[in-house]
Amino acid sequence: MGRNKDTEQLRPPSVNKLLMTPEMEMACEAYGRHLVADAIREELVALRSSIVSGVVTPAMMDAQNIFLAVNKRLSNWLRPSLQRVFNLTGTVLHTNLGRAPLPIEAIDAATMVATGASNLEYDLGKGCRGDRDDHIEPLICKLTGADAATVVNNNAAAVLLLLNTIANKKEVLVSRGQLVEIGGSFRIPDIMKRAGCRLREVGTTNRTHKEDYAEVIEKKTALLMSVHTSNYVVTGFTSEVSQPDLAAIAHEHSLPYAVDLGSGMLVDMKQFGLPHEPTPQDAIANGADLVTFSSDKLLGGPQAGIIAGRAELIRKIKKNPLKRALRLDKMTIAALEAVLRLYLNPDCLVERLPSLRALAKPKINIMNEATEIAAAVSEALNKNATVEVVEMKSQVGSGSQPTSLLPSGGLAIVPVGGKKGRGSKLKTLAAAFRNLPIPVIGRVTEDKFLLDFRCLENRVEFEAQLNQLKYS
Repeated sequence: MGRNKDTEQLRPPSVNKLLMTPEMEMACEAYGRHLVADAIREELVALRSSIVSGVVTPAMMDAQNIFLAVNKRLSNWLRPSLQRVFNLTGTVLHTNLGRAPLPIEAIDAATMVATGASNLEYDLGKGCRGDRDDHIEPLICKLTGADAATVVNNNAAAVLLLLNTIANKKEVLVSRGQLVEIGGSFRIPDIMKRAGCRLREVGTTNRTHKEDYAEVIEKKTALLMSVHTSNYVVTGFTSEVSQPDLAAIAHEHSLPYAVDLGSGMLVDMKQFGLPHEPTPQDAIANGADLVTFSSDKLLGGPQAGIIAGRAELIRKIKKNPLKRALRLDKMTIAALEAVLRLYLNPDCLVERLPSLRALAKPKINIMNEATEIAAAVSEALNKNATVEVVEMKSQVGSGSQPTSLLPSGGLAIVPVGGKKGRGSKLKTLAAAFRNLPIPVIGRVTEDKFLLDFRCLENRVEFEAQLNQLKYS
């Protein structure tokens, strides 16, 4: 649309004139003059563009309306990008939603060291420089049975550091059936390549035998490695070599044996009514010289990758220059230490560890909560959608136990009207929940918007904001 005579006469106020208005002066006190001036300039650019397009109205030039637009722009600028959400997807350890929520003990510990100086790398007893691993290594060793341990910023980094230290420019033997790809198209063979070692595939995708390893061990072989296929399962005509047998083969040839657990858990999950997950202490008891695992998945801590095992190998790993590049910051160390201490009293884990509490939450409790909340959700939707309490299946998430589904429950919400255009209505409905002050993330499936209440911890906050739901 071209310009007309009316729009040609319109001129937006100047930046200085707007800054002198009472509303803008108040905004300057709240946000700072420079930021407010930047917001005004951007808004004036938008107004001038509207004038050129011929879509501006005299009301848009009013100082009060400009203030409202500037204030909205400032609010958007200052709103945190990373924010808390309600995870009602049914995936407990959701990678996109931050994986494991931290217990209050970990939050308090991280806050304490964040607010001032700490003994991060200072030995208080000796009065000299210390090692940041000292705060968590004894706990890891006590809980896993390892001789020594070190920690980096995630499990992929732990595997990378281990391989680069132990097998740089040499071969690593791995069963073909264990060459996994984790999230973000991140593959074990790619990690090995970046670590400077060469992958030697052993056996076939579905069957690998002891003799397959023994036949390919050479002088350039540096390491035998097992990778826990936590994010998929091969069934049918299958065979794999046990950890004790692999450890025996490696040690017979004076080679180390490493196990990458991926997720990793420090207690037997069967005691909580959940499927068993291989533990680091299992791997070490089976003869593994090194084991790597995550701390922000089943373990329920902050993002980190843990390497535990033989003392002489851990010493080599710590001396690798990459270790410094991959090390943890003080807040993560404090949070991880607090979480590991919780495992010293496993009888209280469900009560104190949010991720485990969500995983072990009984279906009957979830269904009762969904029934009690349904009326409030229905009222907020103002007859624009139907709300039904339904049974659901949750999943662990983050590549853990992909075939194990947890009985759960929640709400199935269906927009009113026929099926025509329902896809668009469901997207609008999901967006309305995401636009709440604390965004609510559910999932769309089978022409329904589902809210799984397994991970709902703060029901009061969830219900309190429903009156701000905008969907029609």
